[in-house]
Amino acid sequence: MGRVTERRRVIRIREGAVSTRPDTLVAEEPLEIRLNGKPLAITMRTPGDDFALAAGFLVSEGVLGSAEELANIVYCAGATEDGSNTYNVVDVRLAPGVPVPDITLERNVYTTSSCGLCGKASLDAVRTTARWSVTDGPTPIRLEPSLLSVLPDRLREAQRVFDRTGGLHAAALFSPDGELLDVREDVGRHNAVDKLVGRALQQGLLPLSGVILLVSGRASFELVQKAVMAGIPVLAAVSAPSSLAVDLAAETGMTLVGFLRGSSMNVYAGEQRVALG
Repeated sequence: MGRVTERRRVIRIREGAVSTRPDTLVAEEPLEIRLNGKPLAITMRTPGDDFALAAGFLVSEGVLGSAEELANIVYCAGATEDGSNTYNVVDVRLAPGVPVPDITLERNVYTTSSCGLCGKASLDAVRTTARWSVTDGPTPIRLEPSLLSVLPDRLREAQRVFDRTGGLHAAALFSPDGELLDVREDVGRHNAVDKLVGRALQQGLLPLSGVILLVSGRASFELVQKAVMAGIPVLAAVSAPSSLAVDLAAETGMTLVGFLRGSSMNVYAGEQRVALG
């Protein structure tokens, strides 16, 4: 429970010299998410912040929007044949009166996002389930490129587990003036985002208007979807976005920045929030 690294023996070759040593690896285990006792989804994740991960996932699916809609989240005992608790199954209980979605095969396919409905159907699905518009909060966001350029370094400095393993993605929330608000790491960048959003839901902070979401790696449709569902107006990534990610950002009014590396970056959508000269 909460174990994020494991040790394994490795044969190390450096300039022809061979040696053996223990190596620190990021842990990866399946997490089954149940909703009111019924299986909903399985994701491969790094153990830790499992309740936040489950809550954030349900925000991205349009099931949860506030802490009041969540009754509780528990680990399921007896998840194995011998009755032991693996801490790899969580059950999310909705508060009385909160609608329980129809859990079907079609919906489960959609929850995997990258394997789900494609093209216009995906855009329509997010448009019809998003609870909030992507807004800037009371004060419109105006971002200087120089501020955006320092965020990846601030994220990297906060990646404690990455320093030991080199095998984790990260996602972070920043204020418009560059203050680091929260950061999560996981073997899957979508899980890292879910952990951020789930923690925000538990703290009563949704929608996350007026913040910047920064992710390591690329910006997929799935990540833009999760940002939209949490009400986040700005998503920045250190690598490339996909075409559908750009389409969704443009349609919802989100600012999408890719290839954020040093002083270089591409603005793919929502350029009104970036000071361009």
